[in-house]
Amino acid sequence: MNTYSVIIIGAGNRGSNYSRKLDVLRDRYKVVAVAEPVEGRRNYVKELYDLPDDMCFTSWQDILSRPKLADIAIVATMDNEHYEPAMKAIELGYNLLLEKPVAPTPQQCADIANAAKAKGVEVLVCHVLRYTPFYKRVKELVLDGTIGDIVSVVAVEAVGNVHQSHSYVRGNWHSEADTTPMLLAKSCHDLDIIQWLVDKPCTKVSSFGSLTYFTEKNAPEGSPVRCIDGGCPVEDTCPYNCRKLYYDDKDNAWFRKASTRGIAKEYMPTDEEVMTALKTTDFGLCVFHANNDVVDHQVVNMEFEGGITASFTMNAFNKGGRYIRLFGTKGELFANMSDTEITVYTFEDKQTHTYTVAETEESILGGHGGGDQGIVSELHEYLSGNYTGWCAANIQISVQNHMIGFAAEKARHNNTVEDVQKYAAEYGM
Repeated sequence: MNTYSVIIIGAGNRGSNYSRKLDVLRDRYKVVAVAEPVEGRRNYVKELYDLPDDMCFTSWQDILSRPKLADIAIVATMDNEHYEPAMKAIELGYNLLLEKPVAPTPQQCADIANAAKAKGVEVLVCHVLRYTPFYKRVKELVLDGTIGDIVSVVAVEAVGNVHQSHSYVRGNWHSEADTTPMLLAKSCHDLDIIQWLVDKPCTKVSSFGSLTYFTEKNAPEGSPVRCIDGGCPVEDTCPYNCRKLYYDDKDNAWFRKASTRGIAKEYMPTDEEVMTALKTTDFGLCVFHANNDVVDHQVVNMEFEGGITASFTMNAFNKGGRYIRLFGTKGELFANMSDTEITVYTFEDKQTHTYTVAETEESILGGHGGGDQGIVSELHEYLSGNYTGWCAANIQISVQNHMIGFAAEKARHNNTVEDVQKYAAEYGM
């Protein structure tokens, strides 16, 4: 079995997570270098792989100024910092594992896809839901013909009210201008899943949605700009009180690490570092006084080749989770990602059947329901030239599916129905 050498560009939440998944597969991968500006994050990867000082870099520019160091580059920088390191890594001949979204603009996405094709390198985008036991089981049932041919799809991403506040009100993805629209930042997973299951190109798209709740007009009278400033009339009952979420809850490592980015010196932040973050960063802002502009609910209507239709809903006002319903010529499938069983009603026998989903120890937060480990495992086979699976998609397909999201955003802003193929062709796809 080949062992591929790897460099990691960006060792934040996603990059450090992939480094741990690679660590489980040391017979297949060897991490040889890391680039990350935050010292604590950089040192985490350094210590995990016992890297020498001269293979630990503070920026993607530094690591990619060297001659090619490895077979694979993992690009897990922030959304608006994917394009330049991805293009440079492709130029140097790296195969890429590229965090989603591919890039913040349709032209940049197309550039990456076309550059990879011209250079002859592989780029696997981290559409990790494809690799979860849950969606793999759904896909298997579709491939087996259990429900016949798909006629229509209804899919819902319940983002979760607290997750919305953390990532899309206070967090890294609160601004479309600074990152990408919600459909790309969060829900390009779901648009990709829908197209993967339908297995036909999307032809038309329309969309509606807005930011309606997490706004200044809904702030309780007398509420401070920062929760910790005190005096908020609803601080005891507000589900978004940052002190409760980030400081008082000592077990929520995901929130505590995210809130102290650039502040925490150690991988696990201290209470003092968390409090400093709440006093100085957006994570301490009242959710109604934050500088956010991304939608908190949105619907996307799609038509695929052959007249297949799909509707997708992204919504913040829920506990969180994903579920999907497939309507086929022979039956109907319903699957909720939080369940261990998928139900199918078949027309011929008028019976409801249940199918078990393989268990995973990874949560949807900590490892995307097994998808993070799944994509790292399949990456090896995908690069070997002997790939027989049906989860991985080449960069051309990934970017075409991104174009659904970009076209949907154009439709939402202009109140139009967009021709997706025509839209993609404008950018050379």
